[in-house]
Amino acid sequence: MGDGRATNRALLRYVLLPTIFLTAALLGGVRVEAATRAIQFLPPPLVTLVLAVMLLALFAHARLVEFGRWLSAENGALENVSHALTLATLFFASAQAFNSVLPEAGLLRWMLSSFFLWTLWQNQFSPFDARRLLRSLAALFGTAFVVKHMLLASLYAPGGGWLKRLAGAALGGVTLGTLEGPSYAPATGYVSFFTLALYVCGLLLLPPSPAARTDEDDGRAAELVRDLKLLPARERLRIAEELGAETEKEGGG
Repeated sequence: MGDGRATNRALLRYVLLPTIFLTAALLGGVRVEAATRAIQFLPPPLVTLVLAVMLLALFAHARLVEFGRWLSAENGALENVSHALTLATLFFASAQAFNSVLPEAGLLRWMLSSFFLWTLWQNQFSPFDARRLLRSLAALFGTAFVVKHMLLASLYAPGGGWLKRLAGAALGGVTLGTLEGPSYAPATGYVSFFTLALYVCGLLLLPPSPAARTDEDDGRAAELVRDLKLLPARERLRIAEELGAETEKEGGG
């Protein structure tokens, strides 16, 4: 059973995770033109690389990824190279996840980019754990997906979607040039949805470190310590007294 667990962990680290993140990185740049149905691939712009760096720093802050355990002098050379490739696919998948939900041009692109930058910067100084961070990222990417592929898709529609007509009526004839952008087929939204779902699934499967069984035990002990710190001082003292009594009994026996 121990060999089976080790094999499963190796398959996860060396095969499944790189495949998931690499696929998300490739699909994040796919666009389907509305008129010709031609498939385009847009490389990640500079702002998405900056966002990916900030997101990986947030992963380290929340201990979702312990980079010091993935890349360590205690690992072998080939193991460190493999781990570095997995982390590289994570970086590019993060950049392409942002690329898939950011508008391609116009004022709204910079507004949404500034929103991402401000949110990630603020979160660097907030207390986060891995679960809370994953919920926050799912909400963040979900909101951006709705804005781009549902609201802005109607705004950029060639025939004039309902949002474009509503904006024109609200602005009273003021030019909407700053809100213009390329028009893509609905298939682009489906590709983006699959990309984000694949990326989030990869984050759920990603272990904080390429841990062996002893590391998993250490992780459970650390989680227990964090839970104990949340208890009132009187209850912590009582637990310490009970554990001390049990230790004395075991030592006397």
